[in-house]
Amino acid sequence: MPADRVTRPTILIAGGGVAGTLVTLHLARLAARRSTGLDIVVLEPSDLLGRGVAFGTPEDRHLLNVPASGMSALPEEPGHFVAWRAEDDPDKPTHPYDFTGRREFSRYVRELLTESLQAAADLVSLRHVQQQAVTVRRWGAGAEVTTSTGRKFRADAVVIATGLPAAGWDWAPEELRNSPFFVPSPWAPGALDVIRRDRSGPAPVLMVGAGLTMVDVALSLSGQDAGRDDRVLHAISRSGRLPRTHARAPKLPNIPDVSEWGTSVAELRKHVTRHFADVVRASGDWRPALDGLRVQVQTLWGRMSDEERLAFVRDESAYWNVLRHRMPLSSADRLNELRSAEKLFLHRASVVGAEPLGRGGLRVSLSDGSTQDVGWVVNCTGPRTDIRELGNPLLNDLLTPVYGVASATVATGGMGFRTVNGRLIDSAGSPEAPLWTLGALRRGELWETTAVPEIRTQALALATTLLDTLAPLPRRLADGRVVSGHHPVARPRDLLGLPLSTTAESAAIFNRGLERVMRLEAGAEDLLREALEHDPDFALAHAALAMLGHEAGATANVQASLAEAKRAIQVRGDDRERSFVDVIDRRVSDVRRSGAQALIAHIAAYPRDVLAVSAAVPTIAFSGVTDLQQEAWALVEGLAPAYGDHWWYISLLAFTRQEQSRFEEAALLAESALACEPSSGHAVHAQTHVMYETGQHDEGRVWLDHWVTETGRSAGYRAHFAWHAALHELALGDLDAVRRRYKAHLAPPAVTGVRALIDSASLLWRWRLVGDQPPSAAPVIEAIGPALLKTPQTPFIALHAAIALTANNDAAGLAELREHALGSSEAAMHTLVVAACEALTAVVQENWSHAAQILEDLYPKLDNIAGSAAQREVFQDTLIHCLVQDGRQEEASRLLAARPSRQGC
Repeated sequence: MPADRVTRPTILIAGGGVAGTLVTLHLARLAARRSTGLDIVVLEPSDLLGRGVAFGTPEDRHLLNVPASGMSALPEEPGHFVAWRAEDDPDKPTHPYDFTGRREFSRYVRELLTESLQAAADLVSLRHVQQQAVTVRRWGAGAEVTTSTGRKFRADAVVIATGLPAAGWDWAPEELRNSPFFVPSPWAPGALDVIRRDRSGPAPVLMVGAGLTMVDVALSLSGQDAGRDDRVLHAISRSGRLPRTHARAPKLPNIPDVSEWGTSVAELRKHVTRHFADVVRASGDWRPALDGLRVQVQTLWGRMSDEERLAFVRDESAYWNVLRHRMPLSSADRLNELRSAEKLFLHRASVVGAEPLGRGGLRVSLSDGSTQDVGWVVNCTGPRTDIRELGNPLLNDLLTPVYGVASATVATGGMGFRTVNGRLIDSAGSPEAPLWTLGALRRGELWETTAVPEIRTQALALATTLLDTLAPLPRRLADGRVVSGHHPVARPRDLLGLPLSTTAESAAIFNRGLERVMRLEAGAEDLLREALEHDPDFALAHAALAMLGHEAGATANVQASLAEAKRAIQVRGDDRERSFVDVIDRRVSDVRRSGAQALIAHIAAYPRDVLAVSAAVPTIAFSGVTDLQQEAWALVEGLAPAYGDHWWYISLLAFTRQEQSRFEEAALLAESALACEPSSGHAVHAQTHVMYETGQHDEGRVWLDHWVTETGRSAGYRAHFAWHAALHELALGDLDAVRRRYKAHLAPPAVTGVRALIDSASLLWRWRLVGDQPPSAAPVIEAIGPALLKTPQTPFIALHAAIALTANNDAAGLAELREHALGSSEAAMHTLVVAACEALTAVVQENWSHAAQILEDLYPKLDNIAGSAAQREVFQDTLIHCLVQDGRQEEASRLLAARPSRQGC
């Protein structure tokens, strides 16, 4: 037994369905990562964990209602479930948009739990006790839980994870409730077996409710393997309609900006209606509108009063559920087959009465005046919504004033407990009891909280909170500083928890600016200047301002800010801040050599320094720590332990994955990041590249325009996003749209300097290559400025300068640029950039054969210095144009056909 066994904390989890199991596996993974000893007890009557009501089905035909891409148990690895399926059955094609069996997902969760426990075998123990928790009482600082057999378990913290509430049947008349031919809960073990074994003949079955539960029951009771292939099924509901279906192909959610949507149901209805209309008009489908709205639902729900929430539940929730809870197409196809064969009938009605039939079964009276003679009635209306009416002994115990001093309290009409980030609040308003919950029991305060994408995020957050509370890590950095010989004063921290040597007021403003940097939003430099007005000796803010000016082209006096940073760090600052100031000093003086080495060393020592990482691996910028993609990729992937599932890191990882041509992974990561932070410009940039590289031009343009208009209204680099949209339009051949976009977003004076070079000039040249006559490049050349065109300092800038000069037919300028590159000490400048200048000079002179000869050799060598694949593509576009002009149409066609971004065009 490990020496720390007697002192390490114990966590008890009441409920071993998917929610409780996800908490357990994240506790094991985090404990292993932190080298923290931990004992876990799970009280779950079932013999297997990870099942519960939702995933306990024994039937493979019962499918998940979320595509495989959304079912990873690990928020930081959204493709994990898809990868597991591929490894589990290599011979079976695996696609992120597959709808797999719920039983398969349950097995996945159990296997991942087993792996997590094995990896933490010396630190973490797990006891699965097949009993139900019924009471909980205070025990010192922890709690004591009693089971249905009277066994008692003591723990430092208790997680209430009882899962989805029991089915409700208050709608059923008494004569129906008391009938042996009524199945009140189709998910009770063996509940449908009695119908399958019925030997009296293929008696019809009436299913009350027409949602997803009905879909599963209908699939279970139809077909030869269900015991009957001639049974007639009837389904009734208030709407008389089947659930909506998922789309045949995945579509990205269009996330709205809800900052000004108000708090009342009436206000929200108006904005939601507009949102749906806008998305349907642009994309032709309502599903991206609903899926985007789902990302913001918890935000909107949190603003509403209890009265407005209850009004929504009463008046709007039925329609929300119809759109939100969709079924896979394969399930819909089977139900349509049954309807065509007159084996399934839908009715718009409710049950008003029932009486027994002499031969067995029931005659059910419906609200439309009709009757149905059926052998069985199956309750498919779904769970009760009020936890006070579930009859669960543990929940009842928590709701009575016997736990310690006060009882737990309910939220929004009993649809769950009131909590502070999952920690239960008692009737005295205190969140101090060692009780936490997640999933369905937080529905009253979150609304959308029962699906795996929400539960997995809550499970990881809860596991982190539990370990931080019960076994906090020692702080690596001092948390205070001595002021005038007095005791240490607590220091403010940045958004990732690093201490800041400044005042609380200045730190708060700095963090607002840092958040804009992380989101790729405009205006970060203005907030940094505001922070410095409150504290002129805030060295980190001075250095950050210099960094934004130097690395990202922000409006800032780089040298003056750097000088102030070097002065202020002598007044106040810790080791991390001193190191950062030194890094920026080196970057400004020598961006290509010692600055890069210093930046890498700084990140190794302080991996959660967001500003440093932003400088090292920008997704929209002109420098970075290296021109070698593999080095940048390794840097990003090495940061995983420091960030976990943080949306900002996931956004950077998404961009890395698309650069590696791992497009499915990149898309999943980007969607995951945007679900946490819809304004993440890095994630949007990654997703935009994925859509371009995989030929999704029409959808990509629509989606990007929606994001820029909605949640991206504060985005920086708007010209670059406009450039991406224009590339989609060029690929689609919509040149009128390109012209409108250029005039609105990419023409000077709206764009100047580096952005005019990288985006506007390159677009004008591509535009010419498709055979159209774009606007003159002369205004863009003037807006770029001579320094970038004549004496660029990096190969990336130099290559784009060569493209800009070509767009302006400037052979003399290309010759001057070639001479500058020849004089550079950097190998890529005096080899690759020189070759590019020679090739493009031949293009200007219409020497197509010579230009093509150079470009055929040059293009494959540009991977590390010419930017993203979409940016490098301009050189291949030029090569294709030269081949066509040289009469080598067949070679040009082969190159074009191999391009994913031209598929379908």
